[in-house]
Formats: sequence, C-alpha cells, structure tokens
Amino acid sequence: MRDRILQRLQALGRFRKHFIPAEVAAAAMLLLVCAGCKHVRYIDIKPLDQAGMDYSAIQQMKALSPSDAEIAEVAKAKMGGLSDHACIELMRISRTQNQRPEFADAADNLVQVGMTEDDILALARMRQLGVPSGELQAMKLTGLSDAVVMEVARRHAAGKQALSGVSLAHLKDAGFSQAALFELVRRGVRDDQVASIVALRHNKKISEAEILKHYPPNDVAPYQNSSTPE
Repeated sequence: MRDRILQRLQALGRFRKHFIPAEVAAAAMLLLVCAGCKHVRYIDIKPLDQAGMDYSAIQQMKALSPSDAEIAEVAKAKMGGLSDHACIELMRISRTQNQRPEFADAADNLVQVGMTEDDILALARMRQLGVPSGELQAMKLTGLSDAVVMEVARRHAAGKQALSGVSLAHLKDAGFSQAALFELVRRGVRDDQVASIVALRHNKKISEAEILKHYPPNDVAPYQNSSTPE
C-alpha cells in the first residue's frame, strides 16, 4: 500500500513539473493567432454613399482598398456629374501613373462643356488632365469639336507642336469646317502659318481641300482618340 502511494506521488510531481497554468496557455494561443493576422484598415464609405454611388460600385471601391484621399476625390467626381465607372477608372489611372488623386475638378469641368467620359478617360491616360485641360476646356467653349480638342491633346501628349485655341478660333471664324480644323491640327500646322492660311481662304477663295494639299500629314501623332472628325 505504501509503495503504491509513493508511485502516485511521483507521477503527480512529474505532471506538476510540466504543468502550464490555463491563463498562460490562453495568452500564448492568442499571441500565436494574432501573429498570423493582417491589419485591416477601416474604410469609410460614407462619402461615396452620400455622393450617390451605387452599392455595387461602392463594393468595387472597397475591394481596391482606397485611401481616404482617393475616396474623397472619387466622391467629388461623382457629385460633379461623372458615372460610377468613370470615377473609379480615373482613380485607377491615377494609381498606374503614380499620381496624387486630383482628377475631379478637371474632369468635372470638361463634363460641363460637353466632353464625353470616354474622351475624359483618354485625356487622363495621356496625362492631359489638370493644367492642360484648362486650354482644352476653353477650346470647347469656342465651339471646337471633341475630335479637334482631342487631337490637340494627343499631339501635346506626344511632345509635338499643336495649334493654339486662339489660332483654331481664327480658322473657325474664317469658315473652316471641323473636319478641316482636325486635319490642320493633325498635320502639325503651326500658329505662325495661320495668317497665310486665312488669307488664302478669304482673299483667294481657295477651298479647304486645296489648302490641305499644302500640308501633307508627315508629322502625325499616334491615334488614340474615341472621337472622329465631324
């Protein structure tokens, strides 16, 4: 009987030697679990909801893990009249170009003068939103077509010279069609050549087709525009 009691006491001693209190075990387990967790940042979508963005578009935005600045800019663009798709795409473009999300004002201003969303997105891809878009907006206000405006932007994006808004307004007042203006821009006509072109049109009554023959398309920019000359 005495031997049996001694054996049980020895077994209990071995158990207590390796025993870990329940609180310590629970804390250790929590540390192990947290070590494998990723930090989840709270995304405040209220600005998107208040701007009127659809539920599906908001979920698409959340999946992109946007910053607070991106959310604010997308909401601003949405309130300015752009579609959900265009707002999100503008954010994507700004990311791919490693730019700060500052596209809303320029894009909304172009919407107000009648530019299509496809062309606005094309301008963003060409890095022609922002300061360059102010001149393009002014061109639209003078009655130039989207195709002419986009051709000017495309040439600028390609590092090529393009007719200014003032020169194009003079040519338009001289009776040139939008299609002819488009071709004059596309062919790289310079501002210092406008006066002689207007003189040919007014004084000698030379047709657009004849005038264009003097300016062959030797210096065109890559065509990436959704608009076509009218």
